[in-house]
Amino acid sequence: MLSRTADHLYWMSRYVERAESLARLLEIGHRLAIMPGEDDRNEWSSTVIITRCAEDFYNSYDEANEANVTEFIGLRNDHPASIPVCLENARTNGRAVRVALTTSMWECLNSTWIDLPAQRQKAESASNIVDYLDWVKERSMQFTGATTSTMLRRDAYFFVMIGMLLERADNTASLLDVKYHLLLPDHEEIGGTLDFYQWSAILRAVTANRAYYSLYRGALKPWQIVEMLTLRSEVPRSLVGCLGGVIDYLGRLSDMYGERKESLRIANALYADLAYCRTDDVFKQGLHEFLTDFVRRNNELGEQIQRDYLI
Repeated sequence: MLSRTADHLYWMSRYVERAESLARLLEIGHRLAIMPGEDDRNEWSSTVIITRCAEDFYNSYDEANEANVTEFIGLRNDHPASIPVCLENARTNGRAVRVALTTSMWECLNSTWIDLPAQRQKAESASNIVDYLDWVKERSMQFTGATTSTMLRRDAYFFVMIGMLLERADNTASLLDVKYHLLLPDHEEIGGTLDFYQWSAILRAVTANRAYYSLYRGALKPWQIVEMLTLRSEVPRSLVGCLGGVIDYLGRLSDMYGERKESLRIANALYADLAYCRTDDVFKQGLHEFLTDFVRRNNELGEQIQRDYLI
């Protein structure tokens, strides 16, 4: 396969997954904002920080509030950390390698791009923003379903899945790190009601609340939520689950091309650190520090994959 084709496939799937993640991030903000409590909570500023585009945001807005952050992430098309830009970039990359996609994949990408202006217009009303976020998530999951159901298990499929899983791992870490940037009011205790609802909102935003109760069969506990989204391989959005998939597909590429690349070694090293890590180790290091280190190493893995296989 031409490296240019692999590059388009890889980034196409990353942008689709990123759009879904941004929708989930906004969902967390909206869930936290409707909780009763202090008026000076920082749900929306934490949301901006997680996108890593805080400078761009504050160049355009004076305050991180519901209306401004929703517009910035959900509706604008002039900066990279927005849903419309991600969906447009996904479609652009897919169009460049149209012959490498199945009909179902292309129709999903193209119809999403065609429907986007009407969906954005509806979402300009605050009462419709949740429907818009649900639409983005549904289109992303439909694309993933079309990919896994119709694409031949060859190198094109492997690059699509590697891009999706790397992006998903990065986004899970970012969504989980939202909790670090949320401040509890002075009179609220860790483990109190507000703390409980904040963790619950994160769990619901990744559609993992039922999975949590299936695994742990008890009340929500922060350390178990962290364990589930980082170290449990049976959870599809967990860090270790995503890295396991990346290793699988990098290994298949190595077998197909007859050469083991440096990216596979890096992926195995990162996976091993996660697989043999315990929840206690995460909190001893500090959750934010653990997640920051993971994002850094995950980005280094992505850069190495770029050097090994892509443009």
